[in-house]
Amino acid sequence: MTILDVIAKKRDGKELNKEEIDFFISKYTNNEIEDYQAAALIMAIYINGMTYREIKDLTIAMAHSGDILDLSALGKNVVDKHSTGGVGDKVTIILSPLIASLGIPVAKMSGRGLGYTGGTADKMEAIPGYRTEIPENEFINNVKKIGISLITQTRNLAPADKKIYALRDTIACTESIPLIASSIMSKKIASGANKIVLDVTCGLGAFMKNINDAKELSKTMIEIGKLAKRETICVITNMNQPLGYAVGNSLEVIEAINFLKGEIMPDDVKDVVLELGAYMVKLAGKGDNIEENKKTLLENIKNGKAYNKFLELVQNQGGNIEYIKNTEKFEKARYIRNVASNKEGFVQEINAEDIGKLSGKLGAGRKNKNDKIDLSVGLVLNKKIGDFVRKGDKLATIYANSEKLAEEAEKDLLKIYVLGKEKTTEKTILDIIK
Repeated sequence: MTILDVIAKKRDGKELNKEEIDFFISKYTNNEIEDYQAAALIMAIYINGMTYREIKDLTIAMAHSGDILDLSALGKNVVDKHSTGGVGDKVTIILSPLIASLGIPVAKMSGRGLGYTGGTADKMEAIPGYRTEIPENEFINNVKKIGISLITQTRNLAPADKKIYALRDTIACTESIPLIASSIMSKKIASGANKIVLDVTCGLGAFMKNINDAKELSKTMIEIGKLAKRETICVITNMNQPLGYAVGNSLEVIEAINFLKGEIMPDDVKDVVLELGAYMVKLAGKGDNIEENKKTLLENIKNGKAYNKFLELVQNQGGNIEYIKNTEKFEKARYIRNVASNKEGFVQEINAEDIGKLSGKLGAGRKNKNDKIDLSVGLVLNKKIGDFVRKGDKLATIYANSEKLAEEAEKDLLKIYVLGKEKTTEKTILDIIK
């Protein structure tokens, strides 16, 4: 067997067998196949698609291209949560300690931001001293000790996916459901969980721009989960506008802390946290009634258990909890500019992707993986879709470390906010796929 045989077979629209897929993943991971040859096969997959069986075999091969975490010591059911990405998504920071406060082990590996989407690992590093990069044995021991650990992905977790993901980005093959599904699920399988809840974001600021594609991706990932013996549930959520009010690393951490304290709980964040959390509780075997599970989650916010678990998490991984107790301690951006509306009407659109790009332009994101990000900059929205705005009302606050960038961001923001005479509303939870 040669890579040319495999390329030709998929080029002609034929189904690859397990051995051919394993051959490609193994050889490519070990640098025995050239990028241009891998690109030809990826393009053939993009054009001709894959069967569920092919996608499952591709996923398993990528998962097993590196380390497979053994989380069996944490219990019979280990539940993981993953988001397909968005803007203002601080759900993991809230949901992880909330779930752990119920006695459900949380061993969470999160990625870094790239492009206009933020990364949980970057956000947690806005807390001075907090360590996201720790050895796997310490990661598991932390969960045994306090019930939770939140780190960035280890270097050898699904390395084949890292190579293929980077390649797809350079050959315009990102929007392929078989390739997206296998990428996500290979990392989840390698992470060791046997129960998975997926937040499939959909809309202007998401990878899946329409509900039909989001449903197709969800069904594909659930089918992979079944074939790989991982029970999987997908919650399709709205990402037309940013989630919550804050966009930017330390700003989102502050919003998450305020949420855990029960002080400020934006409706859309609350909807996503409770929906995902209720299904995580169910998959963990701690309650079959989704609505009752939501009440249990809310109770642990009200009684302070979720907030206290977050304090414990931060302290256990070297973070300074004084910043959690008093968020005024977080480093402030040099220029803080309120943006006033120059017109009147109902907010009809706040394109989440444009907001994400604007935050990145201020320095909160990275274009390349090695870029250094500014943890203090970003935006805090004051008005969301459906809100009425009078001329002169504050739309948002910009946090910048350059006066010029702050001025440019204000002009951009006034264009991003679309106002009109009719009031529109956005549903947060779009569908549940099981």
